[in-house]
Amino acid sequence: MKSIDKVRSKIVPRETLGKILEKKRSAGQKIIFTNGCFDILHRGHIEYLTTAADLGNIFVIGLNSDESVRRLKGESRPAVDEESRAMKLASFEFVDYVVVFSEDSPSDLIRVIRPDYWVKGADYQHYKELPEYRALMETGGKVKIIPFVEGFSTTDIFSKILGQVKK
Repeated sequence: MKSIDKVRSKIVPRETLGKILEKKRSAGQKIIFTNGCFDILHRGHIEYLTTAADLGNIFVIGLNSDESVRRLKGESRPAVDEESRAMKLASFEFVDYVVVFSEDSPSDLIRVIRPDYWVKGADYQHYKELPEYRALMETGGKVKIIPFVEGFSTTDIFSKILGQVKK
């Protein structure tokens, strides 16, 4: 199989992913899930994602669709289209599956994936207030908060780029 085909094979629809993960779960594998926009990947993302992947056997990333990114971040986002963002994430060897979702919250996706751990960054200290937390509790999963890597943020990168363009 060509390398590009291996990358593409990791990007799966939620219905297919649910079936795949049932088999993995039955085999005793621990499923780790995180989600986000991942518009411009930076060192903070890499450290966050690798730390998350190390928590279990199967690492799944839920990726906000272009439509949901616009609703969450504004009309100027995403800077990179969902297919390209999915391919970037799927190209990492430590990522097992990427699934695109168009809802504002991954609650329904969590009910399909039924992760052992839902992983979020330190900016999600209020996670118990989120609808996806309720979905996680319904499925018996746990939350794992991963600390930030200071000095790395997508917003700061956009500000820096836009500041240089304006000069």
